[in-house]
Amino acid sequence: MQWEVVIGLETHTQLSTQSKIFSGSSTRFGSEPNTQASPVDLALPGVLPVLNRGAVERAIQFGLAIGATIAPRSIFARKNYFYPDLPKGYQISQFEIPVVQGGKVSYVLEKDGKSEIKSLQLTRAHLEEDAGKSLHEDYQGMTGIDLNRAGTPLLEIVTEPDMRSAAEAVAYAKALHSLVMWLGICDGNMQEGSFRCDANVSVRPVGQKEYGTRCEIKNLNSFRFMEDAINFEVRRQIELIEDGGTVRQETRLYDPDRKETRSMRSKEDSQDYRYFPDPDLPPLMIAQEWIDRVKASMPELPAAMRERFVSDYALPEYDALVLTQSKSMATYFEAVVAQAGKDQAKPAANWLMGDVASTVNREGIDIAAAPVNAVQFALLLKRIADGTISNKIAKEVFAGMWEANSDKKTLADDIIEAKGLKQISDSGALEAIVDQVLAGNAKSVEEFRAGKEQAINALIGQAMKATKGKANPAQLTELLRKKLTA
Repeated sequence: MQWEVVIGLETHTQLSTQSKIFSGSSTRFGSEPNTQASPVDLALPGVLPVLNRGAVERAIQFGLAIGATIAPRSIFARKNYFYPDLPKGYQISQFEIPVVQGGKVSYVLEKDGKSEIKSLQLTRAHLEEDAGKSLHEDYQGMTGIDLNRAGTPLLEIVTEPDMRSAAEAVAYAKALHSLVMWLGICDGNMQEGSFRCDANVSVRPVGQKEYGTRCEIKNLNSFRFMEDAINFEVRRQIELIEDGGTVRQETRLYDPDRKETRSMRSKEDSQDYRYFPDPDLPPLMIAQEWIDRVKASMPELPAAMRERFVSDYALPEYDALVLTQSKSMATYFEAVVAQAGKDQAKPAANWLMGDVASTVNREGIDIAAAPVNAVQFALLLKRIADGTISNKIAKEVFAGMWEANSDKKTLADDIIEAKGLKQISDSGALEAIVDQVLAGNAKSVEEFRAGKEQAINALIGQAMKATKGKANPAQLTELLRKKLTA
């Protein structure tokens, strides 16, 4: 039987406010346990929550960025469940009327060596408070409770179940991660729990319209773990069904050491939480004037920047989307083009999506921290454009610039000079090399003249080898063709 995978993600994004969503307690990470929990966070008798205006404005920013509807009136509700790290016995969240409704997130999906631009429909994004944290280590068999996180503001972003592979889920999650960091509404630190995902996974026979029974994998705080967890869960469910079993709706955890998911608890439905409007919080009213003020304070959005890259720099839509997946990459690209000129926009995009991206990924750094700055990189592009070096030699120069880690504006020129990498463009010198190659490769010459077009590639290769890769490829090819057809 052929199976179809169905995936939806719920992402808990910690908002970048200095204080919690309903109290003035600090949201700073890494403090001693229970030193940032106020009477409001601890739910002591007589206290009342007060909504953090900054959390609402960050939710509005997100809604505007994804083209969603900002609800003019939304409601906070009590979500009732009982865990030691939830001091109230309920979580303040939004249920029936969330603050952000709908919207889409675009991302690039790499599949079978091809790239596809996709957009994922979001269901909603709602404000809520985080719970505390249970600590199971170093407590002599007991569990400790740290309530520093209790009340931390979260924006829970929920997708439609429209993803069909783990790779697609990761591509979307990366795009979402970049977007919230671009907006400045979240620091994106996955290790500290600022951005964590729950994956709802089910399988169904190909062609079936009804969804299968879903399992939720909780608190995935790494893109690699997310992909591994989803792939394992898909295999587990398919094998279970094919062996005659049934999938139970449940919440599962991913064990990265054993690379498997394991059952945590049976999965609750919304009625199990007994939602009802929080009597201590009035409805959240958002006037259009407030939305307009927030919009005016926002940075240029990725979607608008993509359109500008296409119109101003004549970039393909794909290039524009890739470059705007990260604010730092988009900023670097524009700085390079400002130095090198608009005619170098496409070469700059090719380099940034290729060699530069692979290098920063390998080093595990952001492009903003790259040792080759935009001014230096622009000079490298100029030296390719003016024929000083070839694209192939430029890769060697770029590697040398990266390793040198120097602030010199002329770094590319210095490396070209020091290593003798200047391209041979002198027609006399090239003609002598071509004559030598033609004389030593009579078979390839005969094959080309007999109509075997690709035979010229062997001759070009021999000429490039003779010049240690420094011959101007265009001039060399033109000269070879001229002599071969004479």
